[in-house]
Amino acid sequence: MSAEIETLIAGIVERFNQHAERTPHLRRDLAGLERTIAVRLGEEGSYAVDLRGGRLENLRGPAPERADVTIRTDEATFRGLIAKEIGPMKALVTGRLKLEGSLEDKLLFRKLL
Repeated sequence: MSAEIETLIAGIVERFNQHAERTPHLRRDLAGLERTIAVRLGEEGSYAVDLRGGRLENLRGPAPERADVTIRTDEATFRGLIAKEIGPMKALVTGRLKLEGSLEDKLLFRKLL
């Protein structure tokens, strides 16, 4: 696990939680959902975070083998997504980003962006 990547993911978690706190409709949409989200960055490692009570929590690595939603990408694409150098839809269409999970959970991913 890279400490730098873990710090980037922790920042995403914190920003999401702050956004959810300020956005009542997002909290309502996520109320009652419990999901484990895995981020797999090839050889750079894997991480997991839990969605509980409308918040992301319990960031850890490595990710468990099974998760409700799995995000697969490489480190360069991941950094590009964070820096907004590439959009998530473009990364999905070009195959640089893959989402695994139920259709409902894939749609949930859009709320987490």
